[in-house]
Amino acid sequence: MPFRSPLNQSFPKPLPNPASPPLLGNGRDIILPVLGGRTNEQWIAQYGSSHRHPVNRVCHTLGIPTILLSAPLFIAGIFFHRLWLYALALFLIGWAFQFIGHAFEGKPPEFFHDWRFLFVGVRWWWAKIHGKA
Repeated sequence: MPFRSPLNQSFPKPLPNPASPPLLGNGRDIILPVLGGRTNEQWIAQYGSSHRHPVNRVCHTLGIPTILLSAPLFIAGIFFHRLWLYALALFLIGWAFQFIGHAFEGKPPEFFHDWRFLFVGVRWWWAKIHGKA
């Protein structure tokens, strides 16, 4: 039997290991399991279904950007030491708005049932200000 270089051999494509995420792909291969197989629109629709009361919607419309604004202020607080106090105040005020809204709604926040809804609020707010929610 003649010697064959490993470079000349063709190996079968290995089977994917379901326990490990794919290293290459279109990016959705990894994201979809985290999203529970739902689309962005489905997440926003479910989030919106528990935010029907007008007061709750206003509270979230104000609270979500207030929380978002606190994030860069916390980072800036590393360099400007008093700024973290304002960031903390904005963060707490933003969450207070949201919990007050849920008191009017009469429902607990969605993230009490599924932690992933913590990341849906921003997408709902963005869709709302663009007239899509």
